[in-house]
Amino acid sequence: MRGRKAFQYAILRVVPSVERGERLNVGVALLCPERRFVGARVALDDERLAALAPGLDAAAVREALEALVAVADGDQAAGPLARLSASERFGWLAAPSSTVIQPSAIHTGLCEDPADTLDHLFATLVLPR
Repeated sequence: MRGRKAFQYAILRVVPSVERGERLNVGVALLCPERRFVGARVALDDERLAALAPGLDAAAVREALEALVAVADGDQAAGPLARLSASERFGWLAAPSSTVIQPSAIHTGLCEDPADTLDHLFATLVLPR
């Protein structure tokens, strides 16, 4: 069954210092319930991170981002969160957080192919131009 279906997405950001209000877009998580799709894409630009937060451990941030992707993918190695439903996994990824990695507000749209939409959002909102 083709046709446009509703989706939700959140931008994943590194926020090294809440007080300074600076952040770096590092990923996107997307849910399209009607297509039974949840996914996340991440990329960490070490140079941009070092300029924003010279003391932040890029390897630790990268490891945390990879864990978020594993949860989105339902990878059993990611533990109990990966066994939740697609909607519950997205809800966990997009929930407000006070950690260094924080999601944006949830945005919505319509798409035909959620994987293509995720790739487009990732390229547009995260990857350097």
